[in-house]
Amino acid sequence: MFEAAGIEVSGCVTTTRIGKLSSSGGQLSCYTSKETQKGLKSIFEFTASIFDEFIIDDFFMTDCQCEDCQKARGRRSMAEYRCDLMNEVSREYIIKPAKAINPKVKIILKYPLWYDFFHWRGYEVLGETASYDMIWVGTETRDYDYYVSDSGDVQYKAYFIMRWLGGIGGAKTGGGWFDNLYTSPDTYAEQARQTVLADAREMMLMNYGENIRRPDNIEKLRREIPGLFELAKMVRNKPLKGVVATKPANSDPYDNFDATEPFSITKPDVYVYDFIGMLGLPLIPSTGIDTNADAVFFPVQALKDPMLSEKLMKMLSENKPVLITDGLAERIGNIGQYKNLTVLPVNGNTHSLLKLSREKLNAIRDRMLAPIGIKFDAPSKVGLYLIGDDILVIENFNVTSVNVAVDTKFSMEAQVKLILPQEGRVNPEFTGRQIKINRIPPRTLVAIKY
Repeated sequence: MFEAAGIEVSGCVTTTRIGKLSSSGGQLSCYTSKETQKGLKSIFEFTASIFDEFIIDDFFMTDCQCEDCQKARGRRSMAEYRCDLMNEVSREYIIKPAKAINPKVKIILKYPLWYDFFHWRGYEVLGETASYDMIWVGTETRDYDYYVSDSGDVQYKAYFIMRWLGGIGGAKTGGGWFDNLYTSPDTYAEQARQTVLADAREMMLMNYGENIRRPDNIEKLRREIPGLFELAKMVRNKPLKGVVATKPANSDPYDNFDATEPFSITKPDVYVYDFIGMLGLPLIPSTGIDTNADAVFFPVQALKDPMLSEKLMKMLSENKPVLITDGLAERIGNIGQYKNLTVLPVNGNTHSLLKLSREKLNAIRDRMLAPIGIKFDAPSKVGLYLIGDDILVIENFNVTSVNVAVDTKFSMEAQVKLILPQEGRVNPEFTGRQIKINRIPPRTLVAIKY
């Protein structure tokens, strides 16, 4: 019926309540169970018989701790077992049976937003991305202020995860998927902006029923869509400039990691990358440590690399600017006195970084951006994105207007190319080596060609 009406059709499976349920209750399943594996195989054979393409929504995970799981994991940690298990289940009970029914079927795995805890629940981004035809990315940051006790997701998180998984997936990486839950029109549109800034190929607006019930959100997005297409053209397939931020796959954000406990999102270094982005440092998300990078950021997660200390010392000895968290500094121990080393005061809670003063932020940014010849003067909650050789994007996430300035060591001819929302107004002042913008309105993005 849809195809006859000229509508392209893909399928979606949300893997909830299949076979034996998880020992933790809720909607998740025990994938060690043969009953679950049999049910999964049947569902995906049926799905492949109808669709030539389908996506697996982000419930394809497990938190089961039953006796069967404990026995099957042997001496492996629970996280290691779950990753091994879900890789095997993907190959043997989804991909293989689906392609046996329909050899041309394309299967997409959608990853959720919570990247620092993927391996806790069996999302193994290296193996699973290699196995599936495509991946999609959850970019549903929602409204930070909705959550209690500083535990929400900041807007930059959508950008970071889209870029980080894009680096893993390469050509397999499709689009970003976000929804209306716990959003205002501003935060709903910011999900779209961050998804596009991260060079996603498509956006999925989840879902039709919610969109009908939130016409305020949809109207805000509808007004921005022409500008979002322009923004997409500006960033398409262009390299990033800035600070390489290493987040190794399957890396732990804090010590005493235990995959059986609830997510502890207010512990040290959890999602610290997102907060660094909210401080006006343009990040280049990476799974590995690039010792050739101009500037680097290392949190506790970087300890996943067994050669971290040697690589860190190499970069410090080469006088490259290095930013590390106080948590990583404690774990590394004495690394000597280096003028090019900055220790970031996370103080046990990444959310506290949003309260750093403009003066402290300017000092950090001046040091970290020196190799690319840029200084950025702005308060907290203002993002900076350096894309290609000539695009600079500034986004004000504050609820008040801000004044910002960008100074460069090189001459440029700058001009504002795009403002979102498009009815927004700014007062730019351009000289040969400075971009100064007074009163960037609240929740406004400004794209500049220089």
